[in-house]
Formats: sequence, C-alpha cells, structure tokens
Amino acid sequence: MLKAGPVWALGAMSGTSLDGVDAAMILTDGERVLDFGPTAYRPYSEAEQATLRAALGRWPGEAGVAAAAEVVENAHAELLSGFSGVDVIGFHGQTLAHDPRGRGTHQAGNGALLAGALGLPVVWDFRSTDVQLGGQGAPLVPFFHHALARQIGAEVPLAFLNLGGVGNVTWVDPAVAAPEAACLAFDTGPANAPINDLMQQRLGLATDQAGALAASGHVDRAVLEQAMQHPYFFKMPPKSLDRNAFQSILEAVSYLPDADAARTLTAFAAAAVAQGSQHFPTVVSDLLVCGGGRHNATLMAELALRLPAISVRPVEEVGLDGDMMEAQAFAYLAVRVARGWPTSCPRTTGVAAAVGGGKISEP
Repeated sequence: MLKAGPVWALGAMSGTSLDGVDAAMILTDGERVLDFGPTAYRPYSEAEQATLRAALGRWPGEAGVAAAAEVVENAHAELLSGFSGVDVIGFHGQTLAHDPRGRGTHQAGNGALLAGALGLPVVWDFRSTDVQLGGQGAPLVPFFHHALARQIGAEVPLAFLNLGGVGNVTWVDPAVAAPEAACLAFDTGPANAPINDLMQQRLGLATDQAGALAASGHVDRAVLEQAMQHPYFFKMPPKSLDRNAFQSILEAVSYLPDADAARTLTAFAAAAVAQGSQHFPTVVSDLLVCGGGRHNATLMAELALRLPAISVRPVEEVGLDGDMMEAQAFAYLAVRVARGWPTSCPRTTGVAAAVGGGKISEP
C-alpha cells in the first residue's frame, strides 16, 4: 500500500476529554521520526459534546452510538480534508467503551467512510486485535514514545506521561533499539476526566482552566487516601482503564465546596501517577508531560510535590508538541500497521506476544 522509505502520515485523535479532534502530520518510515509537519485542531461544539457524552459506556447498536459515530466521522472529515501531501491516515476514532476482559473495546467512527470521503488510505480500529489476543488494547502510544526518545537524543531511561481524560505513562530505555524490549506502559489512573466532569456538573464549564479553581482549594486527605485504596492501584502493569472507571470519586467529593473538590480530584490524578512510578523498572530523572493536563498548573505542581526526585516538565522543553503527540502517534502507528509491524507487546498492553493491529481501508 505504501511506497518504500519515509512517508508523510496524518494522524487524528479524539480523546477521552471530549474536547475535540487533534490532527498532525509526521514524516516517518515506521521506525524513526524524521520530521514534524503541520497540525490542526477542531473543537467539538457543546451539542456535539453532549451527543458524545450520551453515548459513553455504550456498545455498537446501542442507543446514541450511531449519532456519536456520525459526529466523529463528520468532524474528522472536516478537519482532515484541510491537509495536503498525505500518503496515509491513522484514524483512532472516539473511545466510547473499554472493557478488555469483558465486551472488548469500542471506538466510534468508520474508517472506511473516511477513506471514501478523503480519497486516501485510512488505518483504523487499532485496538481490537490486541484485545482479541488477550491484551488490554491500551495504551498504544508507547512505541511512538520510544521513537521520540531516540529522536530527541535521550541516552538514559525516561518516562512520558500523557494526561488526557485518563493518565498513561511509558517508561522508555532509548539505548534499546527494539521498542518491544525498551518500553513498559500502563494507565496510571484518572487524570482530567473527573475534574472536567466536576466542572461541567457544578459550574457548566468544560474544564478547570489552568487549575485556577483547584489552586484556591485544599485537598481532603481522607477522601484522597480512600480513593487510593481502589483495587486498580494494586494491579501490576500493564493495565488500562475506561474513562468512567473512577466515577465514584465524584460521589466522594460531592459534599466538598467547589474549590476543595477540584483540588482533591487534581491531587488524586497526581497521586495515581506517583504510585504508578513505583512500577518503573529503573529510576528515571525525567518525566516529560504531554496532553491537556500539562496546562493545569495546579496538577503540574502536585506532580512535582509527589515526585520530588524527578524533573517533571512539559514535553515542549525538549522540542516536542504536547498537544499533538497522540495524533502524531496514530500517524506513526498507521505506517507500522501498513508495513505489518507490531504496534503493541506484552510490556505495553499485556498481549501474549508482539502484535500489529488495525484495519486498512482503501478509498
């Protein structure tokens, strides 16, 4: 399907924060990241967000899913049509439900429809094969993190932390050439999702902008300590979460004032990361943060407080784009799928052996 050597791949990501669609191009041969291309963002309207929220936790054929898929497909077609010079598209879709040990994983959006609309090959449904073969289906970004660690010239182990609706972390040893042997990855716990849900429910706002509300509040330590007793934190990685797996934390903070509730949820996200760092095979000195959560100054401060021996900093400090990293990752993974190379392995998703997932739809 693809010409040999480096190609320009366009990736798109619609994350669990439900804010909108990120799109980014990279030049890659499926192993190395050789250059970064243009990026774009298309926010979801309030009505579109409401449609997506109404379908969360639902599976194909259930009420609201078709409407959510239509929102996802139309938004992606609108955004991706603005790019040129594209050889292949990586389309993640919108995760509505994720239950790898039960019903599987469900990303809304049909890549075949996009291929027809855009006239380009589209790689999609990245997670299902991994789940079918015993993996968690998430996180899928670690192999890209490995490529980035080598691209920025890192020489010792470091970690990438993505703070979206859910937090996920990748420990990477850039001295090891094969990503299957160089990475350990897992979801740390909830990140922005409970904070965003709190802000929406109480104040009608999409997010706690820059962590301003949380900054004026105090952590309820009893609530936090109880939350950290959740069975998820006692599982060994690799492991993954559904966006709504920790909805009970919203009930736990329901009696707190707005600022204290926001601060407690923010501290919870950071505490989950700190607990997860205990699983790293070796100590790291750098934690590079991407995703929307890095714009939350209170969350970043909580991370620094709970990880005093680690430099916690946004990926921009090493020349990367923290808003577009997941979109870039699915561009990278699309090329790997097209070339029949693995996209996950036992140390990233718990799948039995290194495996490449994804469907390929030609226009």
